[in-house]
Amino acid sequence: MIKGLRAGMIIWMTSILILPSVDLSGQISSGQLGGAELNAIQTSLPFLTIAPDSRAGAMGDVGAATTPDVNSQHWNIGKYAFIDSKGGFAISYTPWLRNLIPDINLAYLTGFYRVDDQQVISTSLRYFSLGNIVFTNINGDVMGEYNPNEFAIDAGYSRMFTENFSGGIAFRFIRSDLTSGQQTSDGQDTRPGISFASDLGFYYHRDIDVGSSDGEWAAGASLTNMGTPVSYTVDAEKTPIPTNLRLGGRFSYNIDDYNTVSFHADMNKLLVPTPPKMTTDTATGELVVLRGKEAPGSTVLGMFQSFYDAPGVDRGDGTYSVLAEEFHEIAYSIGAEYWYRNQFAIRAGYFHEHASKGNRKYFTAGVGLKLNVFSLDFSYLVPTNGQNSPLANTLRFTLGFDFADLNL
Repeated sequence: MIKGLRAGMIIWMTSILILPSVDLSGQISSGQLGGAELNAIQTSLPFLTIAPDSRAGAMGDVGAATTPDVNSQHWNIGKYAFIDSKGGFAISYTPWLRNLIPDINLAYLTGFYRVDDQQVISTSLRYFSLGNIVFTNINGDVMGEYNPNEFAIDAGYSRMFTENFSGGIAFRFIRSDLTSGQQTSDGQDTRPGISFASDLGFYYHRDIDVGSSDGEWAAGASLTNMGTPVSYTVDAEKTPIPTNLRLGGRFSYNIDDYNTVSFHADMNKLLVPTPPKMTTDTATGELVVLRGKEAPGSTVLGMFQSFYDAPGVDRGDGTYSVLAEEFHEIAYSIGAEYWYRNQFAIRAGYFHEHASKGNRKYFTAGVGLKLNVFSLDFSYLVPTNGQNSPLANTLRFTLGFDFADLNL
C-alpha cells in the first residue's frame, strides 16, 4: 500500500497545478485574497507547465512572443518558422522544489531542423523525476523502493504563412508513473497515467523605425496541452491535464550596432474547469453545487466553460462576481532582455499569480553567453513571499548548440 508523507506529497503534487506559497503560520492573509476564497484549479501532470529553459525562466516565464530560439517548442511552436538557423538543439536542467525535497529534477531536451525557407520540424523530450520513495504495507513493512517519474515526448511542425506571420502544431505523448503498480489503501492497483495532447501556436512580427534607429514588435498566441484527462487507478475519476492559453507581446529596440534591448509581457489562463463551491442538500444529504458549475464530461466543453464557471468573489453584499474570479485565474509575466554584440545577455522578470489561485509571485534574473555554435544560459528565482516558499532558490541551466553557419 502507498503510505507515508512523501508518497502523499507526490500524489498531491501531481493532482493540482500549483503549490501555494504560504507564510510561516501556513496561512495566506485575507488581504492577499482580496475577498476571494482559496480555489486553485486542479489538474494532473503539472510538470507540463514548469518553465523548462533558462532564458524564459530568467524573464518571469515569458515566451509567447520572445525572439525565436531552440526552446520555442514549449512556449510557442509557431515561432520556429522565423528562427535564423538551419538547426540546433539544447538541454536544460532544473533542480525543482529543493526547499522541500532534495532530489526532484526536471530535464528538457529539444531540437529543430529547417526543412526549407518556410518549414521547420522540431521535437522535445521532458523528463521529471520525483525522487526516491519507500513503499510500506499497512503494518509498516517495507515493500520496496521506487523513483516516480513522468515524461512527455512530442514532435512539431511550423510554417511561415507570410513574411510576417507563422503558425505551428505539435503532438505529444505523456506518461506519468507515480507508484509502480502499488496498491492504494482501499486495495486498488495503481497504473501509470497516459495522455495524448497537442499544441497550436501563432506568431507575428514586424520591423519598425524608432527615431534614428530601428526595432521590432511581435505578438504571439499559444494553446498548449489540449489533451485527454488521466487517472492512476481503474475506477478513479479522470483529472484534466493543464490545457493553457498564452498570449504575449514583445518590443525590441536596437540601440546601436552592438546593443539591443527587448521588453516582453505574457498572460496565461488555464482552460480547465474551476472547482465549484459545494454544499450539502439537507433533504438528501448529497453534495450539490452552491455556486459555479460542475465540470462537463467533454474536455473541449471544459475548455470553453473555463471562461465563465468560477464560483465568484464575494462583493460583500451577499452577491458574487464571477468575472472577478475569472480575472484572478490569469497569471501575468513581464521580462526584459539586454544583448551586447549578440554574445552576452542580461535578463530579468517578474511572475504574478493571485493568492487564491496559487500565490506564486517571484522575481527572476539570469545571464546568457553565446559563442559561435555554443550557448550557455543560467537563471535564478527569488520569491516575493520570502525564503519559506517552496520555489525559493530555484536554478535553471541550459546548454545550447546553434548550427546556423554550418552546412548541414
